[in-house]
Amino acid sequence: MELKTARLTLLIDPAKKKAFETLCARQDVTPSQVVRRLIRDYLIQHGVEFIPSGSAKMADASEA
Repeated sequence: MELKTARLTLLIDPAKKKAFETLCARQDVTPSQVVRRLIRDYLIQHGVEFIPSGSAKMADASEA
């Protein structure tokens, strides 16, 4: 898991937000966990490479 975080704000239809939160609660995951997974999968699907903040690889890169 990333050690540093950044805020992402978005606008969504209130009915979709409520349905999303309800589904997340039923699946025992937070909305943030689902959104992070969606973003990670989207980046991978499109071949975008990234190093999660706070990972050992990022620390190695900053020392170079």
